[in-house]
Amino acid sequence: MTPNRAVVAGATGTAATRLVELLAGDGDWDVVGLCRVPPASGGGVTYLTVDLADADDCRAKLSALSDTTHLFYAARAAHDEDAPEDVAANLAMLRNTVEAIEAAAPTLRHVHLVHGTNYYGVGLGPYKTPAREDDPRRDMPNFYYDQHDYIVERQDGKAWSWSIARPDVIADFRPGRARNMISIIATYAAVRQEMGLAFSFPGTAGNYAALIEITEASILARASKWMATTEACANQAFNVTNGGTFRWCNLWPRMAEFFGMELGPVETVTLAQSMADKGPVWERIVARHGLKPTPYRDMALWEYGDTNFRRPYDMISDTTKCRRFGFHDVIDSEDMFLRLLGGYRAARLTL
Repeated sequence: MTPNRAVVAGATGTAATRLVELLAGDGDWDVVGLCRVPPASGGGVTYLTVDLADADDCRAKLSALSDTTHLFYAARAAHDEDAPEDVAANLAMLRNTVEAIEAAAPTLRHVHLVHGTNYYGVGLGPYKTPAREDDPRRDMPNFYYDQHDYIVERQDGKAWSWSIARPDVIADFRPGRARNMISIIATYAAVRQEMGLAFSFPGTAGNYAALIEITEASILARASKWMATTEACANQAFNVTNGGTFRWCNLWPRMAEFFGMELGPVETVTLAQSMADKGPVWERIVARHGLKPTPYRDMALWEYGDTNFRRPYDMISDTTKCRRFGFHDVIDSEDMFLRLLGGYRAARLTL
């Protein structure tokens, strides 16, 4: 018997896939992944298909997980990129999961939630930076607030503790995941190159010059495991980023060189509109260069690109608290972009 049994909700999503791999690769953990569609290969993980929005389904399917020691929650209700997220639905999903596990597992020691920088109202306009974990909340509906309040109240007087990670935009090598800044940039570059156009920044001039942070999925995984297994982190929230800032205006020329393209000027466009009809161009690229056939819709969610390329203000989280509590991992963000883009190229997914 291993000493730890982790249940990971949202196990195949961007925020949890690397965590599942990390835990499964550690001989001290058994891992159960909860997801809508289990992957073809288990990879040493037991996957359960559970409707987290259905309290009865949660109770029925999670009742057997009596030896659970840690619950990692990284699920979220489905939503359109340009639509507000459903606060009530996201709160209900968390409640259904926590209460089903809690009822089944007297061994439960920790509940970890993955949230994000929208806690600070990133999408509302300029905000106080660097954002600190104890900053006042913004006046807006936000399921992070409701989930945070719920877990604090639910934990009161219990033997288990909680923690919350607040990553920035999460970057990873995730073939087939269109909501991914790495594949969005790679697809944009390939289409521009095929059309004989320069590698121009498609966002706003303000965004091009702003100080920005990002979180690689691997560092989020390590930080989440650290929080869930470090006594000092009990009942605390932590910002998690790569540990440094970057500006697109410094990184964009490096990526132009990576793609072998001419660097163009800032050319503010709405990607969701300007790239919507480029599917045939993408198909031509795949055929000409012998790339692994991947549907255009699975390469880039252009609305997500617009979200991240248009905000004309700094987006920085203070990660001092993580370091004070003992987590010191850092990743060079500019190098990360080139490394992950290289991963897509090596897999014959992009140029």
